[in-house]
Amino acid sequence: MTAEYRYDVDVLHLLVSPGHAYFGRAREGAADVPITDAEQAELVAGKGIVGDRFFGKAAHMDAAVTVFAVEALEAIAAELGTGPLDPLLTRRNVVLRGVELAPLLGHEFALESGGDVVRLKAGRPAHPCAWMDQMLAPGAHKAMRGRGGVRCQVISGGWLHRGPAVLLSPVPLDPARAGEANVLRPSRLP
Repeated sequence: MTAEYRYDVDVLHLLVSPGHAYFGRAREGAADVPITDAEQAELVAGKGIVGDRFFGKAAHMDAAVTVFAVEALEAIAAELGTGPLDPLLTRRNVVLRGVELAPLLGHEFALESGGDVVRLKAGRPAHPCAWMDQMLAPGAHKAMRGRGGVRCQVISGGWLHRGPAVLLSPVPLDPARAGEANVLRPSRLP
């Protein structure tokens, strides 16, 4: 990865959960599963976040970590006329402030935090599920389309830390567009 662009970001949340709260639960309702909004999380290359529900699962190796821009959630709340929405209810693993994510699709990028560097590859959009209408607010599922974040593969592991960080990108990003809905498609095939 050749990083040409550096962006100051904030890692606001690091969600780690050993179980699925929404997946496969259409009739039963959301599961009450433990979650941790960790101060730091360990990422392992090719596996994901240690302790998370997608860690080491073959079907999710290329998409074990979801990265989400909190500005998208703030824009959704404004559009729906709600108060602030809880980013942890989106079940996204890494919630950032200050970054546009759509242009990263198909590219490797890095996050530097707390003296550590983790490299990820944004492989596909993180589409919202219908649960967003129940968990966030009516209309949230539709409003979150095109801005649900990106699902990533861990290329090189390490630790992510909450707080100030730097995102290293091979493509230009516009932080002012972080909350906008986009047609999220890879800019090139992986």
